[in-house]
Amino acid sequence: MKNTSIDSFSVIGISVRTTNEDNQAAIDIPALWNRFISENIQAKIPDKTDDSIYSVYTDYEKDFTKPYTTILGCKVSNLDTIPEGMIGRTFEKAVYRHFIAKGNLSQDAVYKKWEEIWNSGMDRKYTADFEIYGEKSRDFENAEVDIFVAV
Repeated sequence: MKNTSIDSFSVIGISVRTTNEDNQAAIDIPALWNRFISENIQAKIPDKTDDSIYSVYTDYEKDFTKPYTTILGCKVSNLDTIPEGMIGRTFEKAVYRHFIAKGNLSQDAVYKKWEEIWNSGMDRKYTADFEIYGEKSRDFENAEVDIFVAV
């Protein structure tokens, strides 16, 4: 866990407004992933900078216990062309604390890391937090997913 400064970046993808209240996010976010994969959204995103998938949590109403928006998409070089049904957002340069979720993705490796983060008492900004599903996340059973939390 170390703090790192990340330059401004843009993402295009699909989104859902959800909340951790009553485990609603446990329904909404897997449904968003299912749509992302089944509709091959990744292939429809223009101007991708690489093949990593970004899961961004933003527009927090207050903190992780209140409603927020999840965007599932890819980092792009510009927002000139946003396909119909998708959204594009730019996130300003910020300082993030970097975590790595390791383990089996189908056994909630990422969610378990988030539970640690939520229970850590860390002073968070609640501007935008994100996960990057890159090369090391492709081995589903022994995945590594980078998590960045705005501080």
